[in-house]
Amino acid sequence: MSTAAIVENEDHQVSHATRQPSGYRAATSDDLKWVHGRLMEAIDTSPHYAADFKAYEKARISQDYLGALIEADPFHVMVFERNGEPAAFMISGPELGTLWLYWSYVLPEHRRSRLGLSGMRDFIAHWDNGRFHKIATYTKPGNDVAEAIMKRFQYRLVARLEQHIFGEDYLLYERALTKREPGYDLGLRLGMRARLGRRVRRLLRL
Repeated sequence: MSTAAIVENEDHQVSHATRQPSGYRAATSDDLKWVHGRLMEAIDTSPHYAADFKAYEKARISQDYLGALIEADPFHVMVFERNGEPAAFMISGPELGTLWLYWSYVLPEHRRSRLGLSGMRDFIAHWDNGRFHKIATYTKPGNDVAEAIMKRFQYRLVARLEQHIFGEDYLLYERALTKREPGYDLGLRLGMRARLGRRVRRLLRL
């Protein structure tokens, strides 16, 4: 499931070890609670999605799911900062040569900034790193902000998928990348053993 739901604080301490010069960084395990809480806010407050989809997506993207993304590559949960504070995030995942953009969210207090645009620019620049053939994402018809950003950053509208998710139409957008590295990312480690391992590592850090 994927959505380019770009919809333009809590106290939050972060590590600067993976910070990038342009103001984005990879999430760490310390970010999981914050990102998950703001993601639930994004889903709840979005005007574009039906109740069935919101319930499904909130159940699907748990803190452990975010942990599995970080385990695969910390930049699958990308945090964008403004004036030294977390202001937006983008969540993505690998799938057999395609990078799926799941969610993109600018916090309400930062929506007058250009984070929606600069964030997408940084996201594309970071992931055009030889590992994936393309970025793919869904949006809903009527999400004009997402549509404008897709066009600006050269995403191609591949199809309008009728009654695709819970009976509602979705738009599939793709943007080509340049794959150079051999092999493919095969997804996430979501089994019981992997979940227990992540839980133990979290407890050891307390």
